[in-house]
Amino acid sequence: MHKFRARLTLIFIVLIGSSVLIAGLFMAQVLRESHIEALKTNMQRELRIILVTMDWNKGGTEAEQLAYYGEQVNRLRQSADARVTYIRSDGKVLGDSDHNPEDMDNHLQRKEIIEAEQTGVAGSDIRYSTTIQRNMLYVVVPVKNGTLTKGYVRLSMSLEEVEASILRVWYVLLFGLLAVFIIAALISFRVAWGITRPIEMITKVARQITNMDYKARVNVKKKDEIGQLGQALNRMADSLQLQMDRIQEDESRLKSVLDNMISGVMMIDRDSKIVLLNRSAEDILGFSVQELLGKKFDEAKQQFEFTQLIQECIDLREHIRDEMIFYYPSERILEINLSPISLNENEWAGVLIVLHDITAVRRLERMRSEFVANVSHELKTPIAAVKGFAETLLAGALNDKETAKSFLQIIFDESERLNRLIGDILELSKIESKRIPLQFSPVSVNTFVSNCVHVMTSEAKKKSIELEMQVEEDLYIEADEDRLRQILINLLSNGINYTPEGGKVKIKVESIFHGAEGMDNERIRMTITDTGIGIPKKDLPRIFERFYRVDKARSRSSGGTGLGLSIVKHLVELHKGSIRVESEVGMGTKFFIELPVIQY
Repeated sequence: MHKFRARLTLIFIVLIGSSVLIAGLFMAQVLRESHIEALKTNMQRELRIILVTMDWNKGGTEAEQLAYYGEQVNRLRQSADARVTYIRSDGKVLGDSDHNPEDMDNHLQRKEIIEAEQTGVAGSDIRYSTTIQRNMLYVVVPVKNGTLTKGYVRLSMSLEEVEASILRVWYVLLFGLLAVFIIAALISFRVAWGITRPIEMITKVARQITNMDYKARVNVKKKDEIGQLGQALNRMADSLQLQMDRIQEDESRLKSVLDNMISGVMMIDRDSKIVLLNRSAEDILGFSVQELLGKKFDEAKQQFEFTQLIQECIDLREHIRDEMIFYYPSERILEINLSPISLNENEWAGVLIVLHDITAVRRLERMRSEFVANVSHELKTPIAAVKGFAETLLAGALNDKETAKSFLQIIFDESERLNRLIGDILELSKIESKRIPLQFSPVSVNTFVSNCVHVMTSEAKKKSIELEMQVEEDLYIEADEDRLRQILINLLSNGINYTPEGGKVKIKVESIFHGAEGMDNERIRMTITDTGIGIPKKDLPRIFERFYRVDKARSRSSGGTGLGLSIVKHLVELHKGSIRVESEVGMGTKFFIELPVIQY
């Protein structure tokens, strides 16, 4: 833009300077011509006066004429202050005020003489005089006797004064031209700056908009074409900023949706490169965006089956759905949906891959299947027993009172077990479906634990098992007291059932803090410890599953349904707490329950 301003300034200077120079040349020429014309007019006037005041028809010999005319021109030289020459009609110089006539050439072919002869009035010429070696102005009038030309009287004057005057004009013109050039340069620069400055601003703003700075604006207050261009650029920037804000907002929404989707989303472009990967896809595939983005899918260190599935979709360009087991970073079952992307009918854009982790769904389906099988199995045993003994009684065993009584007791026990099983199944179903609203209220932990221990005392005494409690003083918790009692009694009952005679079951309750100490972070921890048979390590992960038993024979003989710990876990989670277990075979078991003091 500075080069354009310099060129524009130079153009203005050249235009203004050329105009002034041409005007000066024209003025100097006109001044010179007007000055010379004025001299010609004055000299003609003087010549006519000279013709009137003197006799130019002198006769005699040539010598007499030379002497006479020489005297006359010398006298006239003093009054006219100019060179005076008398020339005969044949061109012979008879008298000259500055030179000897006899040494002078014939003047008949001189331009001024010819012009005077042709016009009959006057003639003039400007030429360099070799006699006096300067530019001279010659003016001639013919001397007539009637219609006959007797000779010519010529005045000649040096143009030195005229040339000096013209030279002064040139000096003035040059100095004026220099001043005009300086003023023209300043004015031209100011005009060029006024023209180019808004263009520079517009160019700068356009460059900023090109660099995605859509907040840049042109501050042009003019109403001319440049101002209109600036306003148009501002309106374009407003439109671009609005569109970019919408695009960024849509992009932010899309990114937020993708990042918060449970399903993994992956996109492969037409060059087979991975161009999109959301957070869930990173977790599922076990690689970060930095590791996969920009790489070809067959170079991304993925399972061979997965890579083959992508290649198949690219080759067929059809939607493909499949289930696959991924072993890295952990074993998972994934539902894979591959959809080809086309911008139009003929332009291929890539593949969109959606990954659903259906491990939990398949596990749930397996658990449901196992649940149905377990329920069927658990129901089959007491029903078979009831049916078998009932058939025996019907076959005649009723006549034997002792046998009949024994069989009826067995039928009663099995029906009780069946009733407990069905009751626990219904209870678990209600808890899982959250159809049982919890009634939270402040609970004194010390009193609560004492009551639960008192309830289990008689059962513990049957096996000579010591019950011990250790509870901090003044400890309170907000909970559903009935459900909390169900949790604690279930765990105490398990501890008593699986502890040999003479063993010990202990419950310890203490307050703990997570993070900075404060009421919001305070929790209580219940630890139920027994000295029983323990749980093998391989069974610990499944101990809270429905109908899962470590020792199935002993569990049934103890009267358990296999649903107690599952009910405990669900109730703890409804209290926004957590439960875990530690155990060693032959050394006993520890259950840890952590509950928040205040429910939210």
